[in-house]
Amino acid sequence: MKRAKDFSTSTTSQSPAVPAAKKMKMTPPESSGEDPVSRDLGGQENGEWTKVERHKGKKHKKLEGKLNANPPRFLYSRGELLRRREAVGISDIRDLVLHLVTDAPPSSWVKVENPRSVQKVVTLLIPGLTPEVLSLPPLPTSATSNPHLPLEIPLPGPDSTDGVPFIGKTFSHACPTRAPGDQTRMHSVLSAFFQTPVSGDEKKRRMLERVTSERAQEKTPMRYLLTQEQMIENDYPVPSYIADVFEKPEGWRETPELSSNANSTEPRILSIDCEMCQTEDGKQLARVCIIDYASGIVVFDKMVKPTKPITDYLTRWSGITAEAMEGATTTFQEVQAQVLAMFSVSPTPVLLGHSLESDLKALKICHPLCIDTAVIFHHPRGRPLKPGLAWLTKKWCGRDIQNRGEGGHDPEEDARACLDLLKKKVANGPGYGEFKVDYESIFERMSRARNGVVSSAVVDHGNPASWHGSKATSTIACTTDQEVVEGLLSTVPSHTFTFGRLTALADAQGWITHKSSNEVAVDAVSPIESSDADVKAALSGLDSHLRQLYEALPPRTALIIFTGHSDPRQMAALNARKSAFENAVRSVKSSEELESDIRWTSADGRALEEAVEKAKRGLLFLGIKDAK
Repeated sequence: MKRAKDFSTSTTSQSPAVPAAKKMKMTPPESSGEDPVSRDLGGQENGEWTKVERHKGKKHKKLEGKLNANPPRFLYSRGELLRRREAVGISDIRDLVLHLVTDAPPSSWVKVENPRSVQKVVTLLIPGLTPEVLSLPPLPTSATSNPHLPLEIPLPGPDSTDGVPFIGKTFSHACPTRAPGDQTRMHSVLSAFFQTPVSGDEKKRRMLERVTSERAQEKTPMRYLLTQEQMIENDYPVPSYIADVFEKPEGWRETPELSSNANSTEPRILSIDCEMCQTEDGKQLARVCIIDYASGIVVFDKMVKPTKPITDYLTRWSGITAEAMEGATTTFQEVQAQVLAMFSVSPTPVLLGHSLESDLKALKICHPLCIDTAVIFHHPRGRPLKPGLAWLTKKWCGRDIQNRGEGGHDPEEDARACLDLLKKKVANGPGYGEFKVDYESIFERMSRARNGVVSSAVVDHGNPASWHGSKATSTIACTTDQEVVEGLLSTVPSHTFTFGRLTALADAQGWITHKSSNEVAVDAVSPIESSDADVKAALSGLDSHLRQLYEALPPRTALIIFTGHSDPRQMAALNARKSAFENAVRSVKSSEELESDIRWTSADGRALEEAVEKAKRGLLFLGIKDAK
């Protein structure tokens, strides 16, 4: 495997792209004594000129020879990197990818010679690939040294098995990178890579389209009903008569399909919120609160007696206490039947909630008409992140909720917040509370490329089709790195851009804790200690996977590997302490009542900022596979 030689620095202008091939010539058939008619390659007479395929093959071979003789390559711009106030960001990597596969402008910090000669772009996110693993020198800290310049990677020995020898043999430099975030928190690397700012012209077009749409439609809550695609994308338990995508387990019910009447009044809207508690059989429903949208009256509010003994009331999140549960006699089956009866009237009511799919799953009910404030309002950093209900209510309604500290949430308060948010939305129009005019998926940007629609694939752990890969041409859900590699091998030949994430190394290092909430901004928050044997095995497996993938890449494929961030465990531990302190402050009358082990000092604040900066550090490797 050849070590890349295209990592030199340059300040020269970009070379012109390779010229397109000339038009294929058409050759008449040879005379055979018959009437001078043409024959196609299968021998049929058609009276037309024959396209000689061998000429096409020669032409293609000649063009490939030209491209291989003058291949594309990356050149870091030393002058630009020296002028930068921060290291290369995740957004810079994203923009480089868009330049390679679309008509996006070039980056200033790296030059791509002959960019149109790049056949394919494969991008890998590999958290856990640290400078220590690659035997890189530490980043310079002196005032006279620049920490943003690429670091030369030592060439591994011929028999070296330590670290990831593939990286040293394939790439000559590692460019320092910096993850997004603020002073106390690191933001999502995936969101920064897959979301891109909308251009000025596109933003104007979208604004005009939105204004025109709003003028043409009346102000009604019904326009915010989730579509079938949105319900499936957000993992809703969809009724079988809408789409056969959700298999109802035992004990589940669905609202019956009722005939619609176009002349009937608008259906009733019910704002709903459910709370859970932990039992010996897992989480079970503990309370249901339903409020009528039109009147604001609570029409249903009952405690639910779990079928198994409660092991944790989850008071901090649910607001449920032992005292509140003492008088509960209504069983889950009874509550489910009562709620289902409210839903099974004509016209079918519309259910309103925040991440409403969770409430429906708690009730074990499938319902066809839903409005979700976590979908119709946007997170400030864009999709796939979802905004929290407390943040939305503070931002758009100007009031605080869920501020009872250890007292937990109040389902009536949460249901009423959803109700108020929808009324704000109806009054101000669809654009209210949205940020989509500012950001879009990179796959939406690829679909508008002047050089043609770009075929794209995302191969990742979990379910990328419902998250960052929802707009890609193809997605493959995986559970292991081996499956990711197999997915990449199957998708690279048929897609221009392919993204994959390998997490086994970060997992072995104890960085990763799987989270269900999209509000989690980092890939790892667990303080689990790693085993040397596990890390060594993960490094060996990673090296094998990279070699296998690289061998299968076609010539002139740009291979972009970035790590995203460094060890986030210290940052996560300090943020957990800070959060515990803030919650404790809300629940006590004075600071003297706080226990000493949860106090938060200015020194702790400085330690957190330092830990965040360390966690944001990452590495980038750029290379293009040579022709064989």
